Amino acid sequence: MIDFNEYRSHDAVGLADLIARKQVSAAEILEAAIARTEAVNPTINAVVHKQYDAAGQAISDGIGDGPFAGVPYMMKDLGGFQAGQRCTMGSRLFADFVPDHNLEYTDRCLAAGLLIMGRTNTPEFGMVANTEPVLHGPTRNPWDLERSAGGSSGGAAAAVAAGILPMAHATDGGGSIRIPAANCGLFGLKPSRGRNPAGPDVGEGWAGLACGHVVSRSVRDSAVMLDCTHGAAPGDPYAAPRPERPFAEEVGRDPGRLKIALMTDGHDGRPLSAVTTAGVLQAAKLCEDLGHHVEPATPDVDNTDVRKAMMVIIAANTWNMVSARWRALGREPTAQDLETVAYEWAMEGPKYSAGEYAAAVAFLHATGRKLGAFLMDYDVVLGATMRNPPIKLGEMVMTMDLASYRKKSMEEVCTTPIYNATGGAAMSVPLHWTGGGLPVGIHFGAELGGEAKLLRLSAQLEEAQPWFDKLPPV
Repeated sequence: MIDFNEYRSHDAVGLADLIARKQVSAAEILEAAIARTEAVNPTINAVVHKQYDAAGQAISDGIGDGPFAGVPYMMKDLGGFQAGQRCTMGSRLFADFVPDHNLEYTDRCLAAGLLIMGRTNTPEFGMVANTEPVLHGPTRNPWDLERSAGGSSGGAAAAVAAGILPMAHATDGGGSIRIPAANCGLFGLKPSRGRNPAGPDVGEGWAGLACGHVVSRSVRDSAVMLDCTHGAAPGDPYAAPRPERPFAEEVGRDPGRLKIALMTDGHDGRPLSAVTTAGVLQAAKLCEDLGHHVEPATPDVDNTDVRKAMMVIIAANTWNMVSARWRALGREPTAQDLETVAYEWAMEGPKYSAGEYAAAVAFLHATGRKLGAFLMDYDVVLGATMRNPPIKLGEMVMTMDLASYRKKSMEEVCTTPIYNATGGAAMSVPLHWTGGGLPVGIHFGAELGGEAKLLRLSAQLEEAQPWFDKLPPV
């Protein structure tokens, strides 16, 4: 059996290569992943559903020759349906929900050769930037067990940071790939709207705010995975612009001399914390040292107004989902089924008119045009993923009332929603750590279809200031 240190020294591409060259078997790799899960999950609570037998059966059935053939993987417990496997969406209302079909995305993961061995923790319906659901309990940050792993892909990020997996499925409707990547010292790319399919149950998530991809330790894993999953499925309402070449070929490709807009405030105009500001400035200096042009500039888009429109869209979509579930269960709506934030937010849904929903969507589209115009003059926008380093557990939970949660969320989540609202590609890159050893994510945003540019830049940053061997104490 491959030992843990050897297992953790490879990214997913590296593990697949070992398996393909018969240096190690897929069964041995799966054993290592299971052993690490059993060793560390009682401490961090990242994995909420185990599929060890199904993963073992997949090896017996034949792993194929996909780019990740034989590599262990986990789906977030939100979407990513796999027939016969429980998906609770972090909610007591869905505690016994078992889908009878795969998502298109799940099929593409399986076609890539990934062994789905479990599901990772998420807050109820992925609605918040922290992972402490009542149903499953809090996920703890491997860098500091008293701090948040972020959300809503907190379980995925904690699992990867703790060495259970080299990469894991994540989704992002307001920052839920990038925030946990920042909190856990990982690379997190949010793809463009329409890059990966959302079907067959819906054509888009949250009116196009939401998308899916991965959190990973290496840039190349993210790029290769995107090659495996991107592209419209038959009948999809729209798709992101087609890439010029495979995303994997962007890794190591010269990004050229980029013109970078530097933001040392959040998109709400309020300052970042001192330690976060220091990280942003250091990243700007690194970009300059690599030959890029960096200058202060801020797009005329306000995170506060964007979030107000997003709240309408999320309320309506959440009400649509939970009311359908209550009907399926033959029950009347009740606050006892949901955490306070989810219940109060869902109950706002029926209060908005169709006109108000349409106005919210139109406002976000107008914001996208504003940012798009700004990005005609700049290649990327550099800033902070979060205003502060990872917060303590219990500071931002869904058992708070909705007004208190929204206030706290506005204080912390200062950048990421802009790129969900506008549909552009964006990423969090682990370029800074506090004096106390906490990771601080540096955010780069681009236009719709800008993944190739971000992958070229992130690979250059990864080579100049490597993070792969920065490991948490867990």
